[in-house]
Amino acid sequence: MNYAGRFDGRCAIVTGGASGLGKAVAKRIVAEGGKAVLWDVNADALEAAKAETGATDVYALDVSDQAQVEAAAAAANAALGKIDILVNSAGITGATAPVHEFPLDSWKRVIDINLNGLFYCCRAVVPFLIANGYGRIANLASVAGKEGNPNASAYSASKAGVIGLTKSLGKELAEKGVIANALTPATFESPILAQLPQSQVDYMRSKIPMGRLGEVDESAAMVCFMVSEECSFTTASTFDTSGGRTTF
Repeated sequence: MNYAGRFDGRCAIVTGGASGLGKAVAKRIVAEGGKAVLWDVNADALEAAKAETGATDVYALDVSDQAQVEAAAAAANAALGKIDILVNSAGITGATAPVHEFPLDSWKRVIDINLNGLFYCCRAVVPFLIANGYGRIANLASVAGKEGNPNASAYSASKAGVIGLTKSLGKELAEKGVIANALTPATFESPILAQLPQSQVDYMRSKIPMGRLGEVDESAAMVCFMVSEECSFTTASTFDTSGGRTTF
């Protein structure tokens, strides 16, 4: 269900916007009157996502590269005239292995994208939001950041870091008109599942009381509330779309 006019006049940056949750959120923001620019490392998929979502522009970049992020933020602000919303959806799962066997290169890459990259995006965009005196930030974490998943230590640690960063950021911005919250979904149907063995997907499904994986549109709906004007008195917090797996 779309809400006509909910994002009238609002301009958003959505990372990981070429697929999955990022693309679904951007599509809804545009459908509800806003403008969106998409960031993603996959240049080919970005062009298709631009046509599908109605995005104003796309930027092919690696969020783990601080210089690329800062340049893209400045370009997006110039193209849109302002930035009101930042949705940090870019992320990877990494290897599936116990801690004592976890590949070092995979550990570093997961932390670089999921946590450092999200930090770079917040660091680059927040000054524009403060200048507006208005802003909404939605950082995509995971139930793994609350509970930890076995054989997914890098992903779990990175998402726990996202939750902690968001709590700090939300408190810092609480009197500046800028709200920052995290979303902690359980596993939902998305292209990122292709990075995991079926045994890991089955384990995560077994932990969900509803007995099924989530749908991307369910989490997109929550994100769109989080970055709307309606979300006005909750910040430095987490929202949950986990089918009952986490209730705190």
